[in-house]
Parts: sequence; structure tokens; C-alpha cells
Amino acid sequence: MTRRTIPWLVLIGILVAALSLRAPIIALTPVLPEIISDLGISSASAGLLTTAPVVMFAVVTPLAALVIRRAGAEIALLLSLAGVMIGTLVRALPGFGSMLAGMVVIGAAITIGNVVIPVIIRRDLPPERTAIATAAYTATLNAGSLFAALATVPIAEATGWPLALLLWGSFGVIGISLWLVHIVRSRAWSSADRTSGEAATSRSGATAETATLTGPTPVIVDNRVAAIIRRPIVWLLAAAFATQSTVYYAMSTWFPTILLDTTDVDAVGAGALSSVFQGVAIVGAMIAPLLLRFVGAVYSALLLGVFYAVMVIGMLIAPEFAGLWASFGAITHSGGFVLIFTALVRVSRSDAEAATTSAVVQGGGYLFAALGAPVMGALREASGGWQVPLLAITVVVLAYTVALMSAMVVAFRRR
Repeated sequence: MTRRTIPWLVLIGILVAALSLRAPIIALTPVLPEIISDLGISSASAGLLTTAPVVMFAVVTPLAALVIRRAGAEIALLLSLAGVMIGTLVRALPGFGSMLAGMVVIGAAITIGNVVIPVIIRRDLPPERTAIATAAYTATLNAGSLFAALATVPIAEATGWPLALLLWGSFGVIGISLWLVHIVRSRAWSSADRTSGEAATSRSGATAETATLTGPTPVIVDNRVAAIIRRPIVWLLAAAFATQSTVYYAMSTWFPTILLDTTDVDAVGAGALSSVFQGVAIVGAMIAPLLLRFVGAVYSALLLGVFYAVMVIGMLIAPEFAGLWASFGAITHSGGFVLIFTALVRVSRSDAEAATTSAVVQGGGYLFAALGAPVMGALREASGGWQVPLLAITVVVLAYTVALMSAMVVAFRRR
């Protein structure tokens, strides 16, 4: 396998893994009313089930980078997929405690996958294909979320919600199988390369030794966190990721409630309109590489920032057109994700640095984003309506646009 060819098994493995990195969390939300009723828990306790994974994204990210550097990218991804499966099994056990514990395990395992996949894309995909690969990965994340949101209720009606949630662990089995095949093949190729290299050395003797001594000296990059966080681009990417995720999680949490409070839509219609946020995001992920190619990184960032503003302002002044506004928000959420991680891959100078940078960006970003929904809810209670919370989100959107555009200037400037 050469650096310029596309390793299709790796790409397929990334996409299958992506199905395991969101669907197990999203699958819970459509059946929350049944879970509340069956377990006899409060809405606040049920909220812990969806909040726990996001908190784990922030808390476990530094540990995820350490696991990747010690175990290697492939083993780390296998641990991630296995952890999601274990968490899914624990979640299916009777009782609220086991369900919460399962969500914690799922969140921790997904965190490792979140961090390691950009590393694998940087290492194994040709540089000119990283944007497309990141877009395909992002689209698959959203496709898995949409599929889980739409299919869980029909499955639960036929089998009960515990089994419906358990079935989403099957993607992990497929992903683990693919990555085991890839590891076996890679080790076989490495053994063959070493054998041929030793044979060539024995034939060429001193010539090979001279070539080794006079060959290019590898550049040693300082991958310590202290060195990485001194780079301005890391802070810009972290700010862009934090503000984007804050808007996404805050609006995802309160979108149905805003509709119920401000329009004549019923609960079913509000849920259906909310699913647009997941479905159109698939399109947004695939649009991002085209924007990068035809209008450039900086103008792409500006356009996506405008789209986020359209969503929030639209919900503020004309919530009856929520489906349209949700489409704008979905495009910019997934498109911005592609831009951020394409830039991250581009500016990382080694696989280890990519892992650490990914951990810093995602860890800080998710920690900040976890505050979005609670703060927005508190503002709504304090003000008695949605105008103040949506205006606050507009300020976050402005910060997102500035941070994303600045990051694109640094990452895509001519070298």
C-alpha cells in the first residue's frame, strides 16, 4: 500500500466505526418517555442519561490521547468499539443505575474513537483526500444518528426498548471484525517488507549502509501538551469547536420545546422537525469539501457562520418555518466539523501531535459545550421566554464565525 493510494479497507472501517460513535446515544432519546415510565424516574434523572456521554467526552479526552500513543491507533479504535458494545450490554440490564453506568461507559469509549479517527485519516489517507474522507466520516456519523432516531421506536414497539437499544451494538461487531482484518493484513505486509529489506541489505552490503547514514534526517516534533497549546492554531480550532458544539447541543436539546412553546406544532411534529437537524447534516458534510475547493477555506467558514446565524435568527422571528432554519443549522454544524478537522489534520506535524491536538480541541470543546443546554434553559426560566436565550446563542454564533475564519486563515495559508 502506497501513501498515494486510497486504502479502501481503512476507509470502510472508519465509516462503519462512525455508525457506533453516535447511534447508541441518539437511540435513547426517542424512547425516553417509555424509560421514564418503566423505571419510575424523573425527567431530571432521565436527562442525566443523555448528558453523561457529553461530560465523558470532555473528561476522558486527555486519557484517550494517552491510550492512542501507548497502544497505537488501531488498538485504540478496537478498544473504543469494544467499549461501546460493553456499555450497550450494561445499559440493557434492569434498573436506572445500570443504564446510567452503561451510558458512562459508552461515552468514555466513544471519546477514544472521536480522538483516534482524525489520527487514522491523517496517517493512512492521501493528503489530498483528507477533506473528502473527513466529510464521509461526518456524514456517516449523522446518518447513524438519523437512522437511530427513526428506527428505534418501531423496533421498540416490536421488541421492547431494552432490546431495541441493545441492537445498536451490532455495528460494533462489524467494525471490530473489519479492523482485525486490517491489523492482520498490515502486520503481514510489514513482515514481508522487513524480509525483502533484509535481503536487499545482504546483497548491497556497504552501499545500503552508506545510504542509511547519508539519508534524510527525520524531523523530531515536540508532542507534549505544553508545546502544542503554545500554537495559536490549536486555540483557534478549540474555540471554533467549542462554540460550534455549544450551539449544536443547546439547540438540539431545546429545539422541540421552542416549537411547542412558540408554534401550533404537536409533540410528534416537533420531534419530526428536530430530526431534520440530523438528516440534512449528511448533505452538509458532503458540501464542505466542495466549498473548500471552489470558494476557499476562509469564505467557506464565513458562509457556514452566516448559515448558523440564519438558523438562530429564523427561530427568533419566524419559528413556524423551523424545518428551513434547522436545515441551515444542520449544514453548518456538519460542514464546520469537516473544516475544523481537515484543518487539524493539515497543521499536525506527526501522528502523535495529531492525537494530542485532537484531544485538546475536543476535550476543551465538549467541556464548554456541556454548559450550553443548561445555560440556555436557565436563561429561558429567568426571562420567561426564548428571546433572550436565542439572542445569547447569536453571540456564540458570532464568536464561532470569527474563530473558524481565523483558524482557516492560519491553517490554509500558503507555506
